[in-house]
Amino acid sequence: MSQVTSQKFIVAVIGAGPAGLFAARQLAAGGAYVVLINRDIKPGGLAEYGIYYEKYKMKVGLRKQFRQILDTTSIEYFGNVTIGQNADLTLDTLRSMGFHAILVTVGAQGTKWLGLPGEELAGVYHAKDLVYHYNRLPPFSQKTYPIGERVALIGVGNVSMDIAHWMVHDIKAKEVISVARRGPAEVKFTKAEMENVGKNLDIAALDAELERVRPVMEALGQDVAAARDFILSGALKAVDPVSNTRMRFDFLASPVRILGDANGKVCGLEVENTTLVGDRSDPKAKGLGTKRVIDVDTVVFCIGDKVDDHFGLPVQWNAFVKNPAPQYPVAGNSYEAYDPESQRPLPGIFVAGWSREASSGLVGIARKDGENGAQVVMGYLQSLADLCPPAQVLDNFRSAISELGGKIITQQHLKVLEQAEQAEIERLGADDFKFDSNEAMFKVLGL
Repeated sequence: MSQVTSQKFIVAVIGAGPAGLFAARQLAAGGAYVVLINRDIKPGGLAEYGIYYEKYKMKVGLRKQFRQILDTTSIEYFGNVTIGQNADLTLDTLRSMGFHAILVTVGAQGTKWLGLPGEELAGVYHAKDLVYHYNRLPPFSQKTYPIGERVALIGVGNVSMDIAHWMVHDIKAKEVISVARRGPAEVKFTKAEMENVGKNLDIAALDAELERVRPVMEALGQDVAAARDFILSGALKAVDPVSNTRMRFDFLASPVRILGDANGKVCGLEVENTTLVGDRSDPKAKGLGTKRVIDVDTVVFCIGDKVDDHFGLPVQWNAFVKNPAPQYPVAGNSYEAYDPESQRPLPGIFVAGWSREASSGLVGIARKDGENGAQVVMGYLQSLADLCPPAQVLDNFRSAISELGGKIITQQHLKVLEQAEQAEIERLGADDFKFDSNEAMFKVLGL
């Protein structure tokens, strides 16, 4: 299957989301044999399991691109293989096999919390877990996430709107409240995301909230009407509602504690009132010391993600540490993994996509960052001499994973799986279908 003997370099790319897949394609085009290692059975990462599940046309288009990449003869896919300190293989093990470079594109696999009292209560969730759940990523697809009638979403970005979409269209909660430390001028969601939930937006409540925060906004020179127009620009052209869910915003509110009842379930969200200080285009929230309670029974943190602390790379401020003085910078960014203790880069290890900057951008941005990472790796490879033959490195890797005793997924397995899912789509007359457990996929593959 492989053309490894005709390639000058061999690179391990860890993670098969958009950043990893497009990086693999660019590395292969540059003369490298790519061993693409993925934690999940299926490739795609957040493009497969993060985009809202009803965006069928987008997902079909992306899957087609990914399939074309995986058909490249100098890219070899190994799915259902984990890399990390307590995983199938460690980074040090991969390095010992002789890979000429390792590009880490595993995304931000950790979850970011605020460390508030009450985060352990039943009814407190992280947005990523819910997104994985409704997008049928094992094992999240098998878990249950009971949702109450009144839901607080911490954060006002696109992920928050995706969760609101699910709450409105699937859960049909009684009320969804987007809670923001800052004001209406600092919302981060796009008009397109608001269009999915806008008809459930309580406009009277929005106007009342705008009047409440008007003095703070005007003291900073912010335009209240412009903020209203932006929010409503998506709401007025929104899709028809399918529930009576009431959606509203609660601005200038910084969460400080989640309240629980006698049964250990959420019964409220305590917030501190804030004001805005600093630059009007990017102000900071400052606590006022006064607190109040928002009546909710579910809390979802939509505040971004962080990298995995146990992956095997140094971590600071929720991110893998990058070389502050990169040898191969791209657009001023560093893609070189770095050890702050020795104050030296980690030779041959690079990061891209959300592994470089967590929760940054959509699929197109992840793709570009992966390609930039591949460019950096190719620059590094050109500086090397006395390399271990790629065929020997590949043999070392194959020997190591054969000893794992697990079910390793190849390109051929992916084709069989895709055919089986397409057959289910046709049988059910559905827009999409995916097997939502590893066991079901193994069964289809005869593993």
